Amino acid sequence: MVGQVAVGGDAPIAVQSMTNTLTSDVAATSSQVSALAVAGADIVRVSCPDEDSTAALRKIVYESPVPLVADIHFHYQRAIEAAEAGASCLRINPGNVGSSDRVREVVRAARDHGCSMRIGVNAGSLERDLLEKFGGPTPEAMVESALGHARILEDNDFLDFKISVKASGVALATAAYRMLAANCDYPLHLGITEAGGLVTGTVKSSVGIGMLLAEGIGDTIRVSLAADPVEEVAVGWEILKALDLRRRGVNVIACPSCARQQFNVPETVKLLERRLAHIETPMSVSIIGCVVNGPGEARLTDIGLTGGGKGHHLVYMSGKADHKVSSEDLVEHVATLVEQRAEQLRHEADASD
Repeated sequence: MVGQVAVGGDAPIAVQSMTNTLTSDVAATSSQVSALAVAGADIVRVSCPDEDSTAALRKIVYESPVPLVADIHFHYQRAIEAAEAGASCLRINPGNVGSSDRVREVVRAARDHGCSMRIGVNAGSLERDLLEKFGGPTPEAMVESALGHARILEDNDFLDFKISVKASGVALATAAYRMLAANCDYPLHLGITEAGGLVTGTVKSSVGIGMLLAEGIGDTIRVSLAADPVEEVAVGWEILKALDLRRRGVNVIACPSCARQQFNVPETVKLLERRLAHIETPMSVSIIGCVVNGPGEARLTDIGLTGGGKGHHLVYMSGKADHKVSSEDLVEHVATLVEQRAEQLRHEADASD
């Protein structure tokens, strides 16, 4: 458990992100945590490199709508302070915090405060002896590091942890995760670390995380982008939706557009996605520019739009042709229909409960 979020087993795949504000700035960090939660983050990680950060963490935890993970490196005392401040999880490498006595102190603090842990192995910061043994950051080196850290916690009778073996290369990361999954039953946190900017990082993360999830490997994910952290959450959800692992918000099915389009499909989709970003209710909407594939796609979606002639287009409701809409009213009209449908679905869900 990470706070109230179950990780592993039959629990839904959790979506995570990380703040990039100074943790000592309570207002800025709390604001970003809230924005990530609104975007759909189940868990948020915050860096705690110094005492000012762990002091601020107590206030941030109090204001946070989601469980927080404290990111700890080297300083065992920061881990203890973070657990005492109310962090739901510590991201730590037990082998990097010092002596066995210090590890025991961290474990005691985590246990006393109901705090789980994540063993975070990264190809870019492997132990020197493993790099020498394996000749570099290989999958074998990463897995040996992870299982070695796991044994430290096991020796302290602490089993409430998950493991990650991240790398910036898709091939290296996926090979390490596959090997780790074959050698342990702990929950796995997936990610392609330092994946790059919005486009590059999205592609790398989607390929790497997507392959592993499709193979049944992984229990929680973080898409690492050199971009607004909210984008990480959006991409994470799109990966899960593409694999039918979780549903949230509007899934827009749209054609790439061609000379047959009867309205500007790319611009319409861009405006609609922005306009409907607040919708959390799972729903499918098809936006197709002409009658070649439009009717077929519309029959499979909650709301469909097919391009027609003379600036008038056909709207489908629940798979059936319903009415027409003009080009100038298109975006707002479809958005209103989606909002009404979301409200209806919420009422139906409440009534069934």
